[in-house]
Amino acid sequence: MQDKPDTGRLDKNRNFLEWVDSIVLAVVFVALVFTFAARVVRVDGRSMNPTLQDQQLLVISSLPYEPEYGDVVVVDAYTRHGQTLIKRVVGRGGDVIDIDFDAGVVYRNGQALDEPYTAEPTHLSFDTEFPIIVPEGSVFVMGDNRNNSRDSRLEEIGCVDLRNILGSTLKQY
Repeated sequence: MQDKPDTGRLDKNRNFLEWVDSIVLAVVFVALVFTFAARVVRVDGRSMNPTLQDQQLLVISSLPYEPEYGDVVVVDAYTRHGQTLIKRVVGRGGDVIDIDFDAGVVYRNGQALDEPYTAEPTHLSFDTEFPIIVPEGSVFVMGDNRNNSRDSRLEEIGCVDLRNILGSTLKQY
């Protein structure tokens, strides 16, 4: 007499391998998404209050795109200022940015900006001379907490090259 193969054991192994296969594929998919399409960054500081809070987590799109006015972008840490920045786009290539620090008003191409997202009017100036023309291929960025933000008003940061933008915010946690 010949023994019958144990089909129950084969079915258990097959089920186990299917689960392992599914888990591996899911991990690879998530790794690819977070490598090429999205990243998670943590807000460090209060320069984007009231929009973003210190230590808040953000999911950003790292797919190439052209920043628009008002976008909140993440700037790479490998730039001359040496740390990741999360700021709002105020000006794009060719724009003239001027700030009346006494009145606290930011102007783009001669038009006062309506900025309901800011914590207070812009009174803090740094070492950049205004008005400034934003170079092509760059953006002028500022934090929403204008009087507590290191941004394009500092020569050390200045206008940010588009190649140094890691992405824009997708979701806030």
